[in-house]
Amino acid sequence: MLIEFRVKNYRSLRDEQVLSLVASKDKTLQDSHTQATGIRAAPFLVRSAVVYGANASGKSNLINALQNMRAVVTESATSKPDQPFAVQPFRLDADSIDQPIEFEATFLLDGVRYQYGFALSTQRVVSEHLLVYQAFKPQRWFTRRFDAGTGKDVYEFGSGLKGPKNLWERATRPNALFLSMAVQLNSDALRPVFDWFENRLLIINEHADFPLKRSIQGLQQADENKEICNFLSAADTGITGITVETRRVQVPRISLSDSMAGKTGMQSEEMVEHTPRFHHVTERGKAVFDLLDESSGTRKLLVFAGPVLDILRDGQTLVVDELDTSLHSLLLRELVRLFHDSEINTGGAQLIFTTHDTSLLDAPELFRRDQVWLVEKDRDQASALVSLSEFSPRKNEALERGYLAGRYGGVPLLSHALGLKH
Repeated sequence: MLIEFRVKNYRSLRDEQVLSLVASKDKTLQDSHTQATGIRAAPFLVRSAVVYGANASGKSNLINALQNMRAVVTESATSKPDQPFAVQPFRLDADSIDQPIEFEATFLLDGVRYQYGFALSTQRVVSEHLLVYQAFKPQRWFTRRFDAGTGKDVYEFGSGLKGPKNLWERATRPNALFLSMAVQLNSDALRPVFDWFENRLLIINEHADFPLKRSIQGLQQADENKEICNFLSAADTGITGITVETRRVQVPRISLSDSMAGKTGMQSEEMVEHTPRFHHVTERGKAVFDLLDESSGTRKLLVFAGPVLDILRDGQTLVVDELDTSLHSLLLRELVRLFHDSEINTGGAQLIFTTHDTSLLDAPELFRRDQVWLVEKDRDQASALVSLSEFSPRKNEALERGYLAGRYGGVPLLSHALGLKH
């Protein structure tokens, strides 16, 4: 489970911002909305978190920052030696432009807490560190920092990290992470950290989405077909069953060898096509619909169905930017409630998402106060992330009305934006 994510000097996130999934001491909805960890520093973690903010407030930058951190971990070891990092510092402050971008993630995996982070410029890694809490006190497995005077990286290793550390150090390029290179060179000790980023942290935004193929594969298995149908039925889609029709189709293909020989370059090859069919039954009749006959919300939910069931089953962390896009408010609520259902979410899966859907704030027992986060920009156009808990709203306070009135920040007041007086 993700415990905390820190980011500094990334796009509009100039100052250090912290997204914490550590539950407050409030006992409200503790059994359903939080997960016990067994560690004293963070005894409970929330199973979901929602981030609100006006357009261009920096919500997406928060998600992109986590995605960039994941990309550097998973890709830097295999990147080209001179390949720059696709990151951008805060550009509206002369002091920030020349400062490194900083990322740090703290997460819990198999009862062990890992705190891993790094700083980088567009050209190289500036620093890197890993702390491991196998007991209450942390073990510093390694630190790395760039010495501008010598032009070299300086490493310090702790006794907890086993393996040919000097070999891994020599193999690590300036634009690669030590963690990533060591794992590529078969470090068993660091593999869990790398695998958490690669396999247990899933991020969906405009740059990445779930393929429909995963859900269709699930529909072809009897047990998972039932789970997916139940998933869609819980959202009141009216679907009573889904079947998958399989047929062979001829697909045109260009043959380069024929084209070079002066022959017609078009050929065809046979492919297998899987088409979902949706069954609806009412008291007055029944019908079967194609995918395009269903609403955009149902199609979006189907795309999510297979992967979300995997996430709930395997205890992964799902991060989604603008989850409400093409997803009706009621469908979104049901999706969130799946993560809060302790009988379904047995592995500590988490859902973190941004949205503009303010109706969720007053949905009965959907969120605790410590699960709601707000992003807004200051006069310098720097984004700030703050928890709703810091405003100490009353138990029965109308949160949606208060948010839209600007009581908690995170939303522009139209009169202020237009320069009008009340």
